[in-house]
Amino acid sequence: MSEENKDRSTYSADNIQVLEGLEAVRKRPSMYIGDTGVKGLHHLVYEVIDNSIDEAVAGYCDDIQVVIHKDNSITVEDNGRGIPTGVTKKENKSALELVMTVLHAGGKFDKDTYKVSGGLHGVGVSCVNALSTLLVAEVHRDGKVFKQEYEQGKPMYDVKTIGESDRTGTKVTFHPDPTIFTMTTVYNYDTLASRVRELAFLNKGIRLSLLDEREEQEDGTLRNDVFYSEGGLREFVKYLDGTRQPLIPEPIYVEGIKQGIPVELSLQYNETYSENVHSYVNNINTIEGGTHVAGFRRGLTRTLKAYADKSGLLKNMKVEITGDDFREGLTAVISVKVAEPQFEGQTKTKLGNNEVMGAVDMAVGEILGIYLEENPREAKTIVQKVIVAAQARAAARKARDMVQRKNVMGGSGLPGKLADCSNSDPKKCEIYLVEGDSAGGTAKQGRDREFQAILPLRGKILNVEKAMEHKIYENEEIKNMFTALGVSIGTDEDAKALNLDKLRYHRVIIMTDADVDGSHITTLILTFYFRYMKELIENGYVYIATPPLYLVKKGKEQAYAWNDDQRDTTVQRLKGAGKEDSVHIQRYKGLGEMNAEQLWDTTMNPETRTLRQVTIENAAECDRIFSMLMGDEVAPRREFIERNAKYAKIDT
Repeated sequence: MSEENKDRSTYSADNIQVLEGLEAVRKRPSMYIGDTGVKGLHHLVYEVIDNSIDEAVAGYCDDIQVVIHKDNSITVEDNGRGIPTGVTKKENKSALELVMTVLHAGGKFDKDTYKVSGGLHGVGVSCVNALSTLLVAEVHRDGKVFKQEYEQGKPMYDVKTIGESDRTGTKVTFHPDPTIFTMTTVYNYDTLASRVRELAFLNKGIRLSLLDEREEQEDGTLRNDVFYSEGGLREFVKYLDGTRQPLIPEPIYVEGIKQGIPVELSLQYNETYSENVHSYVNNINTIEGGTHVAGFRRGLTRTLKAYADKSGLLKNMKVEITGDDFREGLTAVISVKVAEPQFEGQTKTKLGNNEVMGAVDMAVGEILGIYLEENPREAKTIVQKVIVAAQARAAARKARDMVQRKNVMGGSGLPGKLADCSNSDPKKCEIYLVEGDSAGGTAKQGRDREFQAILPLRGKILNVEKAMEHKIYENEEIKNMFTALGVSIGTDEDAKALNLDKLRYHRVIIMTDADVDGSHITTLILTFYFRYMKELIENGYVYIATPPLYLVKKGKEQAYAWNDDQRDTTVQRLKGAGKEDSVHIQRYKGLGEMNAEQLWDTTMNPETRTLRQVTIENAAECDRIFSMLMGDEVAPRREFIERNAKYAKIDT
């Protein structure tokens, strides 16, 4: 009997495992926090903060403090009621221990305790506990201070009283387990700050602070930010539109309870051509939208069209106006609080409650209608923007049709410069977008023709942040990207939707020179993808190649370096190998300085290369940064460059 058959024959009841307590979380962490990479690591912090935010939404907390310690452990402390510590009758254990060690245990299922909650499944803080080498919970409640510590989710001792207190609140400190988060356990301050800032806007009147103890700034202080918003979503929209030129003086604000559902939203029109709608349910970012977004769009279109028809502003229109036209140049944030939200799938990214659509539609129609009647000048400005958008859409449709017609008339429709791969399975294929014909030629020589395609791009593509839509589809390099990828551009019903059914490659890799111009080209391409091909990024298809910066040689021995630290370490290692030859350092200014074999070994070989996957951690913050970097406003861009200059590598 073969070993394989022997293994099968011993399959019995003893092979069936029952994972107790939090073992299931440690066994399959990605099922609970998404992944065990950078995103999952930061998700641990969000889960703990969400518990404090739920206390704030319930009206019992107005101060939340987050600290990144020197060892990359995290503390989250609030002034809420404090997690109950008494012994429960059914389990005969402290409620604190149950919350920290049992999945689906907590107050989120009792609607008398929490009317709404972001942590719907009751697994948040217990998952954090399971994935930490050490977690310390400290509760101030009933005039006392209670404490319990855990190792990998298991309590080290019973809940004990360690002192007296005249306040209430919960303090959680945890150390992420490096055996789970093998990629990194180092937290990124800006990533955490982005989420904390977002929560401050979504929950006006609550003070959230973030402190980083790991590194002193130039003035000797620790990096620290306090986020507090009295205006809520009004200020959120102003923040997102800070680098755009507004069309109306102040954002329009809608707040009210319709059909028992609290609805809050704010919107602003600007001089750009893109629609940026960000939606939240119980503070959860619903990146795929849902019924609340559908209700907003229906209410906006219905109310604006009724006003425009009534005022006679559309009587000379030669093209039909669609819903997309009412949303061009619009920035909006929608936030609803739903007691029993129904999300499609476990990712909490699309709301499915049908009753929410009518509630949001009603709230928008009521407040926006009053605004338009009371502000005729602003109303006329908005309608004129809609008219221009409709005319531009008609031109864009012609441009899109030209791209589609080129595909049909040209047989395969593939760009002439595309060196395609022989495999036709998109899951196995990848395309490199390469800067210039020279580097493109080297990449064509060095690639694996079986699964790697090469598309050279001529110079810098159009900056889509400043261009009208029809100009984008007329740009030759952008047309080449569309046709090479094989995706359809959209339909009359949803002109900006991207159909990925015919996508020819599941890895789209941007490969540019490691210099300022190369970085600019990468940013231009990413801006285009974010605005017009966001589905590629959301599905994890977009990557950035990382060619080496240096080649370090000594005699016949050589090594590549991707940063200055690696270069210095390599130089010292080679120097120690002998004194007969000097160490030579070559700085690669561009991909063209490498031969085909070097480019394959360092940047294209799947076994040795490093690809950086492009993800959208926070859509609202991405929107703001792209607008700031690629828009017309100079001052915010200058401030960003000055603030981040210390991270830049300047070629001399």
